Amino acid sequence: MLTPSQRTTYAEQGFLVLPGFKRADELAALSARARALVDDFDPAAGASRFSTRDRSLVADERLLASAEAMHCFFEEEALDADGRLVVPKARSINKIGHAMHDLDPVFSAFSKGPALAALAADLGLQQPQVWQSMVIFKQPEIGGEVGWHQDASFFETEPITVTTFWFAIEDATLDNGCLWAEPGGHRGERGELRERYVHDKSGDRGRLRMEKLSTRPWPSGDTAVPLPVEAGTLIVFHGLLPHYSAPNRSPRSRMAYTLHATCATARYSPRNWLHRSAALPVRGFQ
Repeated sequence: MLTPSQRTTYAEQGFLVLPGFKRADELAALSARARALVDDFDPAAGASRFSTRDRSLVADERLLASAEAMHCFFEEEALDADGRLVVPKARSINKIGHAMHDLDPVFSAFSKGPALAALAADLGLQQPQVWQSMVIFKQPEIGGEVGWHQDASFFETEPITVTTFWFAIEDATLDNGCLWAEPGGHRGERGELRERYVHDKSGDRGRLRMEKLSTRPWPSGDTAVPLPVEAGTLIVFHGLLPHYSAPNRSPRSRMAYTLHATCATARYSPRNWLHRSAALPVRGFQ
């Protein structure tokens, strides 16, 4: 599926932009289903705020349970200090995660198929396992910042194999919080794993925490590049690639859908936050 030039770009830059990967009708179906899930969601049933700046806002139990479920997580600014909604429910959700690709027919159809399987093989994924799916709404005016990070921090394998598939469901622009990345930041010294998000199971309940591994600074404006793309574009990137997205203060949302996959041939860390039971085994793109 990939040309020799595209393979070289991915190896050197750590990411590849593939415009028009998904059709308009596929985007519309996924968007409608995501909004229906939010419409059916009862805020009174409880949900966690989601923040990459303050991970204490994400309740451990709810996040861990989402490995085999479809849970809604609020935007930081959607609730007041007493936990009451300050925006309409439809604009309050930061993301839905993390097993839609295996539990919901619409998301499953979007997340599987020969094109994705062929692309995964071209990227070097052997026996791919898709661990999670997320709808990221990036809501108008209150869409939260996603700070600099590497996805390998959340899906550690030996060797590192996690690969991200990031689909633009709506146009992603500089105004509404498109991705930024550090070209080549996955290679050499720059590509060292800086943090590791672990499930520490010591004690009665255990806890989730970010373990610092390196003092290497995150990219600056001099080394990072924005990746504005049109709806239907797929951006794939290496798990060690540093990336970021700014807050959305514009009047337009920036919905995206992501999948994270690893190689079954690599050792998946028992300390990773996301694990599946035998009731919902992890599967690939077909």
